Amino acid sequence: MTTSTIAHSWRYGVLVLIVAGSFAFQMTRQPEPQDRKYHDFADQRPFVGIPNFSDVTSNILILVVGVAGLEICRRGRFAGPSAAWAIFFAGVALSGIGSAYYHWRPNNDTLVWDRLPMTIAFMGLFVALLSEALDQKPGPVLLAFALLVGFASVTYWHFTDDLRFYRWVQRVPLLTIPVVVVLFRGGYSHRWLLLLALGFYLLAKLTETYDREIFAMTHRVVGGHTVKHVFAAGSSLVLLQMLRKRRAIPD
Repeated sequence: MTTSTIAHSWRYGVLVLIVAGSFAFQMTRQPEPQDRKYHDFADQRPFVGIPNFSDVTSNILILVVGVAGLEICRRGRFAGPSAAWAIFFAGVALSGIGSAYYHWRPNNDTLVWDRLPMTIAFMGLFVALLSEALDQKPGPVLLAFALLVGFASVTYWHFTDDLRFYRWVQRVPLLTIPVVVVLFRGGYSHRWLLLLALGFYLLAKLTETYDREIFAMTHRVVGGHTVKHVFAAGSSLVLLQMLRKRRAIPD
């Protein structure tokens, strides 16, 4: 076994350990039921007949970024395989629609249609990162399996009221990003934008957590959940710019 093979093997081992270990850790925790207060958002003001106007309409940003991403995938205007990235941007676009539908009438049943497209985005991103780290074109079987896992996680939550599986699907691409950037050379430029996209996503989660505090701090101008949608769109936009700017790196 060559030194190069050994170097690649331990990196792959770390990647597998992160994915499998995070799943084992998540599923051995206590079941996590959906908090019923989750649907009680700070900014519930209607406008022009639209309930929860800000939380509903801010999803337009997410939809626009998703559609723009699908367009560059359709035209093949970036280096590297596009199938997994197309799935990611399709999930982003559908998330804009699903989230708007959910925020129109927030409850567990409409939340399903918010979370299903998000799992499409999460799994598309995960497969894209994994394939590029391994320098392999993502096959249809892997893509289909990843989407099935995402679908299963939402189904599991919906019928058991246990968020553990869904939480793992949500987090595993985020855990993968720093591993891929640090441990794998990568075949394309501008990979540092992955970390910027991760930063935007973490800000989205932070502003979601402090929904009411941000609403109060801005004197009821904007709620944290609306800001979350802006940061989420920003995260996807950074990935879109990464794909547009990057170039293949010669061996």
